[in-house]
Amino acid sequence: MVTMKEVKTTVAVAIGGAFGFVIALIWRDIIIGLLNMANLNVEKFNDAQGAAIAIVVAIVITIICVVGIIYISKWGGVKKD
Repeated sequence: MVTMKEVKTTVAVAIGGAFGFVIALIWRDIIIGLLNMANLNVEKFNDAQGAAIAIVVAIVITIICVVGIIYISKWGGVKKD
């Protein structure tokens, strides 16, 4: 029989993983854009202003996601190994 604690732990791990995935996707786009600005023919940004805005947005979203991971981990009772 599955307990509520096990369900919370599983949900917390899944949500934490999803937040990590969001962080990775955002930084991937920025890295691709910066490579494109360096004329390495990847894609995305055309100017430094667009790159700077994207980096600031990525930092803010990263901070929000990390706080979310911490909160969800505490809620779900996920223990550090």
